[in-house]
Amino acid sequence: MKNLPDVTHSSDPLSRMLYGAIPTKLLLTAIELKVFDHLAEPIPAESLAQAIATPPENTRMFLDALTANELLNKQDGRYRNTPLAEAFLVEGRPTYLGEALADLAEWMRPALESLTALVKGEPTPPAGPTDPSVRNRETEIYANYQRAGRAQHAAATISKLPEFPQMNRMLDLGGGAGLIGLAIVAAHPTMSGVIFDRPETVEVAQRFIREYELEDRVTVMGGDYGKDSIGDGYDLVWTSYTLNFFRGDLDSLFRKIHASLNPGGVFASLAEGLTHERTRPTLLINSMLGVPDGSALMFDEGEIAQAMLRAGFRSVHSRPAGGPQPHGPANLDLARK
Repeated sequence: MKNLPDVTHSSDPLSRMLYGAIPTKLLLTAIELKVFDHLAEPIPAESLAQAIATPPENTRMFLDALTANELLNKQDGRYRNTPLAEAFLVEGRPTYLGEALADLAEWMRPALESLTALVKGEPTPPAGPTDPSVRNRETEIYANYQRAGRAQHAAATISKLPEFPQMNRMLDLGGGAGLIGLAIVAAHPTMSGVIFDRPETVEVAQRFIREYELEDRVTVMGGDYGKDSIGDGYDLVWTSYTLNFFRGDLDSLFRKIHASLNPGGVFASLAEGLTHERTRPTLLINSMLGVPDGSALMFDEGEIAQAMLRAGFRSVHSRPAGGPQPHGPANLDLARK
């Protein structure tokens, strides 16, 4: 009689990987249909179906799935947003992430839809949105990621540094929309700041400077910080997820940053740090699958800290960054001149 095989492992992780693609589609479809805009208060599926022009039974099944994935609550047959959905998925809110999430999904399209071709080196759809109007609005779209918790957490972290009370001037290098720099400046009673990025990008930053009424304390500089002057006389230089394109020439860039700081100044870098032979963090590795040369641009853990020391900083302290990080765990490297 033939015996069944001895099984020492559960196959459940494989099933979870298979079904793991469903929440992505649920989220993106709900954003596309603007489901969350209608669910600030509890309503039945029939009412939502009428509002978004979908069949009631299909709508109910869809809402049940969103509830199962903790984006909605259901009670007595009525659905409403969870606090998570209410905070980040209602259009028009300053922390609305729907457009940014849809944009990220476009970057991941080759991995989601053409992974076999990608592995074989065959032609795949381009990574990222192809609509120029979306690409031109990228800075504005991702501004909400900064003010949906990242800027607040960065400001809280920097304000705890022993040097913070004596700081007079900071630089947010590659700051994008500039909301992290604005939050750090606003956390200090007198500090002034500079947002440095491409000329077209700092135009967006200027609008946020006006929105948060910091025109008298924050200015912008447009240029290529790999080639152009970044100014000097800073007590703090902050960077977040912007050093990757300079991975091959960190020493030169970090010497420029070192020279821009006053004695005793602080250089703070928020960035990824790959571990386990560049296979962790899982979320970051997955997100880079469809991005050309994405893996080559990512830093190993400790790589930035070592470059800081080579550039002449007297000490470097590294720690997990904590806070909201859309691509997974990140590191905060603090270098002191």
